[in-house]
Amino acid sequence: MELKRVVVTGLGALTPVGNTYPEFWENILKGVSGAGPITHFDASKFKTQFACEVKGFNATDFLDRKEVRKMDLYTQFAIVCAKEAIEDCGMDLEKEDLNRIGVIYGVGIGGIHTFEEEVINYALTRETVGPKFNPFFIPKMIADIAAGQISIMYGFHGPNFTTTSACASSSNAIADAFNYIRLGKANAIVAGGAEAAIFEAGVGGFNAMHALSTRNDDAQHASRPFSASRDGFIMGEGAGCLILEELEHAKARGAKIYAELAGVGASADAYHLTASHPEGLGAKLVMQNALEDAGMKPEDIDYINVHGTSTPVGDVSEVKAIKDVFGDNAYKLNISSTKSMTGHLLGAAGAVEAIASILAVKNDIVPPTINHEEGDNDENIDYNLNFTFNKAQKRTVRAALSNTFGFGGHNACVIVKKFVE
Repeated sequence: MELKRVVVTGLGALTPVGNTYPEFWENILKGVSGAGPITHFDASKFKTQFACEVKGFNATDFLDRKEVRKMDLYTQFAIVCAKEAIEDCGMDLEKEDLNRIGVIYGVGIGGIHTFEEEVINYALTRETVGPKFNPFFIPKMIADIAAGQISIMYGFHGPNFTTTSACASSSNAIADAFNYIRLGKANAIVAGGAEAAIFEAGVGGFNAMHALSTRNDDAQHASRPFSASRDGFIMGEGAGCLILEELEHAKARGAKIYAELAGVGASADAYHLTASHPEGLGAKLVMQNALEDAGMKPEDIDYINVHGTSTPVGDVSEVKAIKDVFGDNAYKLNISSTKSMTGHLLGAAGAVEAIASILAVKNDIVPPTINHEEGDNDENIDYNLNFTFNKAQKRTVRAALSNTFGFGGHNACVIVKKFVE
């Protein structure tokens, strides 16, 4: 069976550094940090009091107020982001076979704020009122509902489900969408991820694990991947969305094409609940699998958008994996962590970072890893590698590889390349 080619024809981004994909791209090229004091709740008693929040977002600017009340914030993010991508792709839905358009969306946690609110309300009122819950509690909270809501809004009857693999969730969503299309099961799929977990339970839970930075007096510079002074990741929120489309279908309607999706990979560390393998074995395997799937060699890649969360162990293990996979070619690559600007968007990270990789390929420029200071070097990291510190770099980017790794040892990798007829 000959596999179909899959291209990217629409983009949407809702992030801490921009509420549309052009704004996101402009700001990460400038090295803008999305970090600041938490506004979603009073974090004054928490060990971490800052995060990378989406700014100036009001779902009722896009959606009916009554419908918004039925949605957790992560679903609002997902729908608004998907709306941008669908409009960007320019598809005339009245002329499409909606049975062959699907939605596959990733989320790591889901409606944690809805769950938190309902359980707290129950705990406060159960002695006087008894068990009283919002009738929309379950459909607001469950992880699959964003994909369902998008399909309902547009009438898409194709493959529809949610991938949940912690921080690898939306990369797995892209991979699944890629496979459905190249196997001829769909013409197009709305693929991406969303997350909104910057609330008491989310921040408190990650604080209890000692996973978050506590650099409260310097939030803007707290996300500093590959620097010796890194002390944990910064929570982010938002969504990313790609319209993936079968090439001949896209050409037939005269679609603009951002890039071609070349290959995907998956692997497991099979090592620890939260820590990556210290030698990067799972990270090494997932990159090898993606390269094999794409029919590409290490020397075909020019840019790696790394997982790069700014954690002491994770950054080191990923560098080891890159050196093992790419050998001498590792020193010819540009490497960067856009999490240094967006924070870690958890289940939405893979989609947002795939967009950064696609735009790097399209525009031949690599966004930076910000917040590295001269001399702030970790003896376990090879600084002969080009981490694109602090300033975007222009170069030809024939192909880019994007890594996302999740708690539980879930690893996912996506490769995009310039579209050539």
